[in-house]
Amino acid sequence: MYIHYHTLTNGLRMVHISTATQAAWCGLAINAGSRDECEGQFGLAHFVEHTIFKGTRHRRAWHILNRMESVGGELNAYTTKEGTMLYSVFPHQHLGRAIDLLADLVQWSIFPSEELDRERDVVLEEAASYRDTPSDAVYDDFEDLLLAGSELGHNILGRKEDLEQLTSEDCMRYLKTLYVPTNMAFFSVGPERPERVFRMAEKAFAAMSHEMEPRRRHVPAMTEPFRRTIPIGTHQAHTIVGARVPDMNHPLRPALMLLNNILGGPGMNSLLNVELRERRGYVYTVESTLTLLSDCGWLEIYLGCDPDDVRSSLRVIERITGRLSQNLLSEHRLDAYKKQYCGQLVVASDSTEFLAMNAGRGLLYRGEVATVEQTIERIRAVTPDEVAQAADFLAGDKLSSLTFQ
Repeated sequence: MYIHYHTLTNGLRMVHISTATQAAWCGLAINAGSRDECEGQFGLAHFVEHTIFKGTRHRRAWHILNRMESVGGELNAYTTKEGTMLYSVFPHQHLGRAIDLLADLVQWSIFPSEELDRERDVVLEEAASYRDTPSDAVYDDFEDLLLAGSELGHNILGRKEDLEQLTSEDCMRYLKTLYVPTNMAFFSVGPERPERVFRMAEKAFAAMSHEMEPRRRHVPAMTEPFRRTIPIGTHQAHTIVGARVPDMNHPLRPALMLLNNILGGPGMNSLLNVELRERRGYVYTVESTLTLLSDCGWLEIYLGCDPDDVRSSLRVIERITGRLSQNLLSEHRLDAYKKQYCGQLVVASDSTEFLAMNAGRGLLYRGEVATVEQTIERIRAVTPDEVAQAADFLAGDKLSSLTFQ
């Protein structure tokens, strides 16, 4: 695997990863998410992600959707609190078609009012459906409390009253303000020669010349730890317990990644799964999620269990995180955790989708794409003391929790 970089004169950064696969990926990572919305327009970033496919100066909605599907490909997007990914997967010989379409979307989308009205109902239904799934909704409500009072402290899907008021002009303004060359990164994975990829991309995106307007993002203030329970009348309790951790550029990033996997990674022998499910039978499911943004982060542990077992489960988590922060792991045990996590990284890296998404995010936020070998090297270098420092963010009275039951 070879990684190639290029930057256009307008500031658009590009990366191509050469592979031997017949399927190729390309897309744009945009440094714009729900934290970049104004009060009264919550949900705009996600709404733009949905409606950017609804028409450009050159294509109607049907032509946009059919452009890649007609050759067996797909066009997709998703929104996070800090970013948007717009991308396509396709048989590699259709790379030019995909690049041309992506460039059309970010430069010439017109957000037709009639299409917005139809898609608005879809987005509202998505938001309602999400709220009807407690195991999903509890994440958003927990983060709203953890990040309360900040630009990050609201749901990505937005509020019904705001979504109903969003107009074509709002979407156009958001696009022209944030979908600009210096605020995006183009990524490509496939068998094409990098020179050819960059030549096609330059032809498609060179006309983008508008600059980024000044933007201020504020680091969320720390909130007091909380323990809350919201009755919703279900037979199963859904709990999130977690705390704030440092941002993606912090020296403890590798230790936090390893700690997250130790606590509640995908393996059945993750520490919390063994302690809470296998040994005590408290939970049906337990998993850990680490979110690292440019200026802050948080680690969340999800529990699905009987309401009567929530309190006991929380006490076990407190004991485990406290023990990890106070008692250094032995080199032998830490090496075993590293071996497992590094193996998972190798398996994940075999996915072309993983390579593509990792390339886009890496170039956008850190200016480089970390190979799986580099990531593994950083994980292997984590010390017992660094794991203890990472666990200290979750120790004692620093944990917050939210339960739906």
